[in-house]
Amino acid sequence: EFFKYHGAGNDFILIDNRDGATELSKEQIVLLCDRHQGIGADGIILLETSPKADCFMNYYNSDGSVAEMCGNGVRCLAKFFLAQTKSNAKELSIDTRAGIKKVIKNDDESFSVNMGAPIFSHADFPKGPLILENISFDFVSMGNSHAVGLVKDISQINLSSIGPKIENDAHFPNKINVEFMEKVSNDYFKVKVWERGSGETLACGTGACAVYAIVRQGLTPKVTLEFPGGKLFLSENEKGEIVLRGPAVCVFKGRYDKI
Repeated sequence: EFFKYHGAGNDFILIDNRDGATELSKEQIVLLCDRHQGIGADGIILLETSPKADCFMNYYNSDGSVAEMCGNGVRCLAKFFLAQTKSNAKELSIDTRAGIKKVIKNDDESFSVNMGAPIFSHADFPKGPLILENISFDFVSMGNSHAVGLVKDISQINLSSIGPKIENDAHFPNKINVEFMEKVSNDYFKVKVWERGSGETLACGTGACAVYAIVRQGLTPKVTLEFPGGKLFLSENEKGEIVLRGPAVCVFKGRYDKI
């Protein structure tokens, strides 16, 4: 049994694996995420138990690779956990490969997650800015690494062409997620994203935080980011940690019998 969720168009297959009975190979994950021969998704999230939090997010990209963190996915997992456990809790702690994340269910049915403080120095990327494909990129880690580039007209960016080139550039030993942003105003940006291991997606939670980390200095404390799949809302708490707010939507559930 599986459930299909999305956060601003960034979609996931969720499976309740608290009993530990589900083990998926890389090939099975790729098949499940295939949009023609499988269910179709940007990634798979297994809901699992954790000794130090309400649950653990075991997340895989659509190419079968392990992912450290997913901002849209962790909100979807929070909603999924509440539904599976029939809990009325307003706050959850979710264990991830990038640490424990605190998630709050808001009155408007959106979810907010404390994504932690950005890291600007990391072995996965050089010190920015760096010119790649005639675009200046800055770099930040939100538990996973991101390259963020400012462009004048985001509609002119051909993601399927430029995204893989930057993701696989020799400067990034473990590849990298890529965000292109267009400034509309000090507190509103349009964003397109190429995710490491998934390709073009309609939104990216950690990518949204990476963009906010780059643009927030000198700007208003709250920023709205418009992705092709919807809007995400970013702010900062008193500790300098980034708070991501956005939707988590259950689309359908079903049963997959071919694996």
